[in-house]
Amino acid sequence: MKKGLVTVFGGSGFIGKHVVRALVKDGWRVRIPMRRPHTGQDLKVIGNVGQIQLVQANLRFKTSVERAVEGSDAVINLVALLFEKGRQSFNALHVNGATHIAEACALRGITNFVQVSAIGANADSESDYARTKAEAEAIVQSLVPSVDIMRPSIVFGPEDAFFNRFAQMAQMAPALPLIGGGTTKFQPVYVGDVAEAISKVIGRGTNGETYELGGPHIYSFKEMMQIMLDEIGRKRFLVPLPWMIANGMGFMGELTGVLPFIDPFLTRDQVINLKSDNIVSDNAKGFETLGITLETVESVLPTYMGKYRKYGQFHEKKA
Repeated sequence: MKKGLVTVFGGSGFIGKHVVRALVKDGWRVRIPMRRPHTGQDLKVIGNVGQIQLVQANLRFKTSVERAVEGSDAVINLVALLFEKGRQSFNALHVNGATHIAEACALRGITNFVQVSAIGANADSESDYARTKAEAEAIVQSLVPSVDIMRPSIVFGPEDAFFNRFAQMAQMAPALPLIGGGTTKFQPVYVGDVAEAISKVIGRGTNGETYELGGPHIYSFKEMMQIMLDEIGRKRFLVPLPWMIANGMGFMGELTGVLPFIDPFLTRDQVINLKSDNIVSDNAKGFETLGITLETVESVLPTYMGKYRKYGQFHEKKA
């Protein structure tokens, strides 16, 4: 624990837990701000005794953010929403939350700062998700010029929101939807590789770079569904879903998402995002500049898809 203290906003989330593991392994002390710290006690066992600290903070409240970064040598912002619910809006968390973190860093003189964004972030996008991600990038760069922006493609791994969701559907539904025909391209990236990249740039100190993080292979939406179905040993019809119908499903998803404890399967904003390929841009900086060897979908998926097979982990795939 010789590298100092790094505060990780969003450290209790899917990507966040992997980032915390990578930082702990690299010798950092880690502080994780949470709205409800009592729900994150399992995070403490990732590190040695006293290496991980949980504190109360809410991105909507600037004072709590300033308290959370006090004494930090580095800061990482991983907070992101896939859909809006109640007071947790794209603008509140992506824009205002990132602004509060960057302002706190500027106030405390913290220059080692990583802002995790997303491939497809675009200030002119019709998608609120993509637009607010781009707005956040511009704001944190103006407040902390040394910030490194990390833009991953769709992230996969245990507890991911893509393969797990569709594998759950495949257990019951006879068919799965190919939104927009399933032609949209993705460059899925393993969560552990994203975490290693973030740990590396924090370890050497950020210097105002932007990285686009995509996996070693590009797949269409349809190809990703086929890989998942093959892995869980289930045959399902893949039904092309025109954009107009997908938009209607997104509207219905938003209506059901208003109910407590129910997350929408799809939103209209997600439909807009699915109309654009989610792959690394030409000449963008990426994993190759960080010397990271990438995992593939085919090598990682078998490690957490077993629970969706007919006989669980004991199910043998047919040759």
